[in-house]
Amino acid sequence: MHSGRQPQKLINSEHNQMKLDELPLYDFEKLETATNSFHFGNMLGKGGFGPVYKGIMEDGQEIAVKRLSKASGQGIEEFMNEVVVISKLQHRNLVRLHGCCVERGEQMLVYEFMPNKSLDALLFG
Repeated sequence: MHSGRQPQKLINSEHNQMKLDELPLYDFEKLETATNSFHFGNMLGKGGFGPVYKGIMEDGQEIAVKRLSKASGQGIEEFMNEVVVISKLQHRNLVRLHGCCVERGEQMLVYEFMPNKSLDALLFG
C-alpha cells in the first residue's frame, strides 16, 4: 500500500508547530506504477490545481491521485496545512484521504477512488 513511513515534516507558522503523525506518506514510485506513469488514459479530470489520475495499488486497491501543478503556486507549507485540514475533516459522505506524497519536488494527495461520479456531480447534479 504505502511505504509505512510517517510524515515527520514540521509545519511552522507564527503561532504553532504541527507534526503530522497520522497520515501515511506514499512513495512516488508506487504512485507512478499505480497510475502507469501518470498516463493520460488514467486521467480522471483536471482542475486549476492539477490533474487527477486513477491508480491501482499492488494490493488491488483503487485510488485517485491528485497531482498538484507546480503552477498552482502552492508551497510545501500550504500543501501540508491543507493535508492536515482535509485529514481532520473526514466524513462518511465524503471521499477519504488516504495519504500524500512529497517527493521529487512533487505534491500529491492520495484519495479513495469513487467509481461512479465525481463528488461535485453527486452534490450538485
